[in-house]
Amino acid sequence: MSRIGKKTVVIPAGVEVKVEGGKVTVKGPKGTLTRDFHSDIAIKLENNELIVERPSDHRTHRALHGTTRSLIANMVEGVSNGFSKTLELVGVGYRASKKGSNLVLNVGYSHPVEVTPLEGIELDVPSQTQIVVKGIDKQKVGEMAANIRKIREPEPYKGKGIKYSDEVIRRKEGKTGK
Repeated sequence: MSRIGKKTVVIPAGVEVKVEGGKVTVKGPKGTLTRDFHSDIAIKLENNELIVERPSDHRTHRALHGTTRSLIANMVEGVSNGFSKTLELVGVGYRASKKGSNLVLNVGYSHPVEVTPLEGIELDVPSQTQIVVKGIDKQKVGEMAANIRKIREPEPYKGKGIKYSDEVIRRKEGKTGK
């Protein structure tokens, strides 16, 4: 049995969940998320908890069991608390600013790079060297943060670039280092 799939998803106060066949709709204070799941996986709502069950021990059912439960738990977490990722700009002259809802990055190119956020994603710039990506969909928040990081990935010699706040960059010695 899947350890993750066996756990129930507790629904906090202020969050509504509707299960219609394989379609799950989660509505909370931050917004609404809807997702279709595989028809073989049974999703039941009992006593303010969601229970995910699989019909057999077939390999695909085992794989879908824990994945479905995790996706539903992320939906509930997203509409109640939301998700965020923090990025840092490291380098001389590297800075970020907002232009309307868009993000403008000066990261060593001959031109500023403008980034348009995905739908449902909010970009904050608390300081010139920090970017906060917020949203209710965990997948979209991670994708937006990865797209921003991809503009100028951190390099191993000086550590310059856009990195996650909790990321540790493995540094290398240059040619002269012995």
